[in-house]
Amino acid sequence: MIWTLWKAICILGALLFVFTSACSRERSRKPVTVTFLDLEWDIHDRLPGLAQDLQDFTRETGIQVKRLPGPDGSLNQLALWRQLLQEGGASPDVCNIDVVWSGILGPYLMDLKPDLAKEVVSQDPVVVASYTVGDRLVAVPHHAYVGALFYRSDLLHRYGYREPPKTWDELETIARRIQAGERARGQKNFWGYVWEGAPDEDLTCSGLEWQMSEGGGRIIEEDQTVSINNPIAIQSWMRAKRWAGSISPRGVAAYSKWDAENAWQSGNAAFLRSWASNYTLVRVDEPPAGATQYGATSVPAGHNARVSTLGGNGLAVPKRSAHPREAIEMIRFLRRRDNQITRTRKVSELPKTLVLYELPQILHPYPELIQSDQHGGSVVARPSVVAGRNYEAVSRAYIRHVHSVLAGEKSPTAAASDLEKELIEITGFRPGPPPKRRW
Repeated sequence: MIWTLWKAICILGALLFVFTSACSRERSRKPVTVTFLDLEWDIHDRLPGLAQDLQDFTRETGIQVKRLPGPDGSLNQLALWRQLLQEGGASPDVCNIDVVWSGILGPYLMDLKPDLAKEVVSQDPVVVASYTVGDRLVAVPHHAYVGALFYRSDLLHRYGYREPPKTWDELETIARRIQAGERARGQKNFWGYVWEGAPDEDLTCSGLEWQMSEGGGRIIEEDQTVSINNPIAIQSWMRAKRWAGSISPRGVAAYSKWDAENAWQSGNAAFLRSWASNYTLVRVDEPPAGATQYGATSVPAGHNARVSTLGGNGLAVPKRSAHPREAIEMIRFLRRRDNQITRTRKVSELPKTLVLYELPQILHPYPELIQSDQHGGSVVARPSVVAGRNYEAVSRAYIRHVHSVLAGEKSPTAAASDLEKELIEITGFRPGPPPKRRW
């Protein structure tokens, strides 16, 4: 009897000890905080919906998210991301990476294929390939951006045009006519076409559209051929240079993305080359000053095709993340939330001030529009996969030489020749002509 009582007391004591220890551990355990280095978050927060998504994630899981912004400009962002991932200190748990950074930052990122391969099955193959290094999936596609032409629908109608330009020749003609007409109406600072000509990654994107639309190659081809030094690419650069001072501001070679968008938003331009995404088209800005309606369409065609450059970002988990499980849980949540938004969109929700016309299919934010008869342009990825860790040097060289043409510092022929030599030295690849593509 005494032994049985003593045994019961011991068991009760052990249970009390375990329970008390568990409660103590529970009280001392702090909520996990995932640090999110966000490429898309800036001072004006272009994606306020994402902030709400992160709050919902915290409510659902209890996992806190500390969202950190990046600097302006793709090259500045890459420098910061690389510094944070390379150094031995604390690392972000989740980070956006630009679609062209996979080969550069891949060695510092986890392979997400074991956990998230099913999340990307339905994604566009071009997009998924941009986040794949060898057989490793280093990021999950988040938001796909594509080069697009924004246009003033009200001004097209005012000057007798029923639809936006489909070719560069049409763009030049329409932009020149609208520009002359608006200046005659008193808008002395009005321009036909504004775009990003400053020496930044956006110039690589625009330049690729210029030359690919004419059949001038992809800078570096998938077969490791440096194809940049060809007459077609050279002519496309010359055409862009002619725009400055005619249908574009004289100083357009110094225009950043924000300079071009400010000119557009102020109501001083008929056309703008910028970026659109399937996510942001449902959270559009106000129309340009003085406009009653505006639209978005594919980048104009040359003699070869309509080609828009692929942009965007993916969600990655650094190898040194302190909370990889929670980081993957957050990525899965955001992917699920984006899919929910896509499924519930309706054409009736399209802002009345915005017209979508012949966009690349990847940009259709409303399922019903996919069935329409409008066929937009094709999408091309920059040569980041074939260039791998050398892509930054490749892009910087391309930017420098093309900008020298726009600024009148070097002839297009000399720039193309010098660029070819530099790219061969950077990559070790051979020179060759651009292939003939069927789109």
